[in-house]
Amino acid sequence: LEVVILLLFCFSSPSPVCKAPPAVRIIHSGHACNVEDERYSERVYTIREGETLELVCLVSGHPRPQIRWTKTAGSASDRFQDSSVFNETLRISRIQRHQGGRYYCKAENGLGSPAIKSIRVDVYYLDDPVVTVHQSVGEAKEQFYYERTVFLRCAANSNPPVRYSWRRGREFLSQGSDKGVEIYEPFFTQGETKILKLKNLRPQDYANYTCTASVRNVCGIPDKSVLFQLSNRTASPTIKLLVEDPIVANPGQTVTLVCITSGGEPTPVLTWVRNAEGLPKKSVLNGGTLTIPAISTEEAGVYSCLASNNVGNPAKKSTNIIVRGLKGRFWITPDPYHNDDNIQIGREVKISCQVEATPAEELMFSWLKNGRPLRSSERMVITQTDPDVALGTTNLDIIDLKFTDFGTYTCVASLRNGGIPEISIDVNISSTTVPPSLTVPRGKSPLVTQEGDTVELQCLVSGKPKPIILWSHADKEAPMPDGSMQTESYDGILRIVNVSREMTGTYRCQTSQYNGFNVKPREAIVELIVQYPPAVEPVYTEIRQGLGRAFSLSCRVLRAHPSRVLKYEWKLGTRLLTVGQFDTRDETEYHVRALNREGYGAYTCDITNEAGAGRCTFLVTGKAFGPEFYYDTYSALWQNKPSVYGFKLQWTQMNPNAVDRIMAYRLGIKQVRQQRWWEQEITMEGTIQKGELLTYNLTELVKPEAYQVRLTPITRFGEGDSAERIIRYSGKFHCNFEEEAICMFTQDKTEEFDWTRHSAATRDTKYTPNTGPSSDRSGSKQGYYMYIETSRPRQEGDKARLLTPLFNVAPKNPYGNVATNPTYCFSFYYHMYGKHIGSLNVYLRQKSQTGQDSSVWTLSGNQGDRWRQARIDIHPTYSFQMVLEGVRGPGIEGDIAIDDVTIEEGECRDPPPNSSEYIG
Repeated sequence: LEVVILLLFCFSSPSPVCKAPPAVRIIHSGHACNVEDERYSERVYTIREGETLELVCLVSGHPRPQIRWTKTAGSASDRFQDSSVFNETLRISRIQRHQGGRYYCKAENGLGSPAIKSIRVDVYYLDDPVVTVHQSVGEAKEQFYYERTVFLRCAANSNPPVRYSWRRGREFLSQGSDKGVEIYEPFFTQGETKILKLKNLRPQDYANYTCTASVRNVCGIPDKSVLFQLSNRTASPTIKLLVEDPIVANPGQTVTLVCITSGGEPTPVLTWVRNAEGLPKKSVLNGGTLTIPAISTEEAGVYSCLASNNVGNPAKKSTNIIVRGLKGRFWITPDPYHNDDNIQIGREVKISCQVEATPAEELMFSWLKNGRPLRSSERMVITQTDPDVALGTTNLDIIDLKFTDFGTYTCVASLRNGGIPEISIDVNISSTTVPPSLTVPRGKSPLVTQEGDTVELQCLVSGKPKPIILWSHADKEAPMPDGSMQTESYDGILRIVNVSREMTGTYRCQTSQYNGFNVKPREAIVELIVQYPPAVEPVYTEIRQGLGRAFSLSCRVLRAHPSRVLKYEWKLGTRLLTVGQFDTRDETEYHVRALNREGYGAYTCDITNEAGAGRCTFLVTGKAFGPEFYYDTYSALWQNKPSVYGFKLQWTQMNPNAVDRIMAYRLGIKQVRQQRWWEQEITMEGTIQKGELLTYNLTELVKPEAYQVRLTPITRFGEGDSAERIIRYSGKFHCNFEEEAICMFTQDKTEEFDWTRHSAATRDTKYTPNTGPSSDRSGSKQGYYMYIETSRPRQEGDKARLLTPLFNVAPKNPYGNVATNPTYCFSFYYHMYGKHIGSLNVYLRQKSQTGQDSSVWTLSGNQGDRWRQARIDIHPTYSFQMVLEGVRGPGIEGDIAIDDVTIEEGECRDPPPNSSEYIG
């Protein structure tokens, strides 16, 4: 006897062809609060936030289908562990609210369309409620809680929608209970917020107010409450910043910001924020005091102190932290009036110096010539741009350049209040000062390299001073390898490490207008060609073939650079088979006319270009595919001695015609947790067909041990792939009708009507009162049971018969080794409530006695609105079924229900006290 929870698709004829398309259903385990069927057969699984979601996808079909979980029509791998996506069980630990949604289980085995079932997961939660207090719009802001209208607003995030209630002290407040109080839900809150309005405050309104948020204990979520004390001192927060604004700090200095409350009841809570970003990681926050040690320029910005006590609007005050800093650059403009690129005696030269300073208003400039201070004169004109227009630029105009003007000019920038070192920028003006030129060295464009190499793009730059070179893409709007749109280079070289095929293209190098001559930029173009070896398919595949057969191998080029002059080379192991060169095709084939033993092995096809080779590998083998064990049936186990049992091992062979005929199977068997295997061969006569169900009886298995079985096909080539499974003994069958398959029970179609699977939660408007159960045997309204519906067109005496699966029992041993026939206990729960209850009968049907059912139990009439249990000892001598027969009584209030049907070895223990209900 064995418990099996999967559907039966094939019966035990000598050699049927057994294939079935996939079928799937989803069951649940874990911490479900509720599972119910809504309209359109949608299943909804309710779970509390923080619990563990566990969904099991039960599949049937042969060959065994593959399973994949997805969520809302897309991949679920980004929402739960990848390891669970392809398993039967989907498990999400500590589920969060955003992980709710529709989950799909998809099963496919190549037969027919994939089977898909879905279940909607609804995550329930209730956050702590928050009370905020406001006065009516237009009232004064100070001391507004005396003879003013006040609103207390309560809000809590929840699923399902929350309900709110208010108490003042211990008094429950409701609409109309107090003329000075109104309770309402404003339209814009969609019913989720409860507002308590206190009109023209009275002395008794100064009290403790409690808002309770409730989801009515859904999922066991308790109510949550918040208390607010309203008094004549209640006021919105006010704060003071004990700091200057702005705060100017030097790099590395420790900055402390102090914020204190100057008013507000209840006492406000203080927090600090920076711009739209978070506080620096090294910040130290102590109440209203924020300390930033060793501040850097990146940590400058606007810092705000926020104070909130849920009364009125939060208070906010801000200060700007400025971190001192200097950064400069220069450019030379030769004779701006004559549009000349060269410095010439007698013409004008302009030297510009620009500095980014923080704070900008503290910036000071000075000029030196050859290290000596330089003052503005008629021929040496020093100007500084209007601070309101372009802060931070100073110019030195040298008019009518003379030979004596050659030298080093220094622009010095400093901050008025000190704190950081000054910076100086040297600019040399001499007869050798020349504008830049830019060229690409011979042989450096086009530059050919291979993927993965390190490459240097080079532009030769000359001129004095030598300018910075800016690199960018010339043929597309794309970032450079470092992620920026432009890359600076001080030596004219762009170095790219681990170059990839996407970096192929044209690059522009050009002179920068700063730190050099302010003339039209010089530029040059460098072409980069990245070669990469051919990408091919298939990279690896296994081909199984029988001896004497013809087959072809094909290796295809997907992409390569260069794509011309591609060569191919086929090998078997180290033996060269053929070589060649591609023409216009993108694939090469190798044909085997008749496979011999020497033809087994690894075939490789190398396709090469200048950058390297791509390889297709084909493993040609005569190994048979593995067998696929067939789903167990209820008749898979039997017993022929008190201490041992037998098992009918069933399997089909995967793709038996792919290789030579399977001559035998090597069967290995061992007890679970033992090391030693027992092996034997099962000879196969004839050719095995695809889907043919093969059977072998295992005997002398010791109760109640479990066994590990290994099955390996054998051909002329040798052993094929093995398959393993575990055989477990079970002396008990149990069915609670929770699944649609109803444990392989069947209806007797020769009777007038059928039993119906039903749940109290899904009964429709045609449900007849005063009859039938209001829940299943466990007390769940969502649980299922079987019942007979006695409404029209049923008539008195109509019968419905429900048959259990067939159970195997060995016949009585003719040699007398088994002293007595085995005894089984058949038990079930019944519900017989209603004034028109007919009869419930139980019969034993044995395989050798077709048409001769033996009555073993009967009961008639109203038994009250409760579930009762019946237990019956049976003594079958052959394979048997139990028959449960419901007989319609004289009226419509006669629904009979059954649940939790059990068959187990041995006599019934603790029989029910009403033993008169038993027959024979």
